[in-house]
Amino acid sequence: MSSTTTLPAGPLSIGGLELDVPVVLAPMAGITNTAFRRLCREFGAGLYVSEMITSRALVERTPESMRLITHHESEVPRSIQLYGVDPKTVAEAVTMLVAEDRADHIDLNFGCPVPKVTRKGGGAALPWKSALFRDIVEQAVRAAGDVPLTVKMRKGIDADHLTYLEAGRIAEGAGVASIALHARTAAEFYSGQADWSAIARLKEAVTSVPVLGNGDIWSADDALRMVAETGCDGVVVGRGCLGRPWLFGDLAAAFRGEHRTAQPSLGEVAQTFRRHAELLAEFFESEERGCRDIRKHVAWYFKGYPVGGELRAKLATVGSLAQLDELLGTLDPTMPYPGEGAEGPRGRAGTPKKPALPDGWLESQDLVGTDRTTLVDAELDTSGG
Repeated sequence: MSSTTTLPAGPLSIGGLELDVPVVLAPMAGITNTAFRRLCREFGAGLYVSEMITSRALVERTPESMRLITHHESEVPRSIQLYGVDPKTVAEAVTMLVAEDRADHIDLNFGCPVPKVTRKGGGAALPWKSALFRDIVEQAVRAAGDVPLTVKMRKGIDADHLTYLEAGRIAEGAGVASIALHARTAAEFYSGQADWSAIARLKEAVTSVPVLGNGDIWSADDALRMVAETGCDGVVVGRGCLGRPWLFGDLAAAFRGEHRTAQPSLGEVAQTFRRHAELLAEFFESEERGCRDIRKHVAWYFKGYPVGGELRAKLATVGSLAQLDELLGTLDPTMPYPGEGAEGPRGRAGTPKKPALPDGWLESQDLVGTDRTTLVDAELDTSGG
């Protein structure tokens, strides 16, 4: 692609936010903390969203939720994703973030397929209860005021219970600043191929605010192809950047009409891995805890590179930055980019599974007594997903 190529998407406006490139880092539990967001931002541009934070825990100011909403001074704009099932609690959480100037953008999660969330009527299960969905979004938009509030959702619970078109129209009517669609159902989890045609249908249904596409973006070419095929206004990138924060540099270049693809040597990968560990140690205020957290990133960073199983195992048990430096020092930094072996799908995929739902959840799109009891229980959950 040359610099004279007509770009499929340009800068993106989400409410009052102006993004140079239409790229968003998807919230991922245990991944998109301040450390990883800072690292990705060092490579590219766009909007970098926090881990999913439970509204009730935030309203109750639990230490963990307060730590998760803390941004580094370099993070501009500041973006936070909330999860909740009670309109009042979600609105209280949004009010708190706005009143205390803790966010420049707030996203609501209606796409999480994790059983512990859907089992209580949250995440991807919630839009099925359309009146409840409307109430949550409307109250949150009012509470947000001038701070852009957006929603992220899935196609629905399963192929027989699709919700995304109705939910998209409801969210648009409620005044959200944009809508993002992960083009899978909760039942599909992360398996198979994302149905990009659903993104195109949502784009046709929602006309007054940006529609963003999510699912199976493993490269900048994938992002450009999604925009070209669906007409969406931007992309949301999740698993594709695991162990590859430089993907955001590729994306920024592609949307600016430049042909540039990062092909890091093993030495460059090691340097980035070390930087990530350093940022995690700073985030957790503990070198030991930061090193513990970096362990889960080993397979993603070194995917396709000639790093032996014994060294990978040692990296996956590293306990200090000094030990990490010693291990990384045994690598040959001149080893070139391995090509396709380092590319393609990464992260959890799994197989389709029957979603965990509250008893009788699918019998009606209205809330009934047992549903309300379940939702009250869900608001007691202090987990961030």
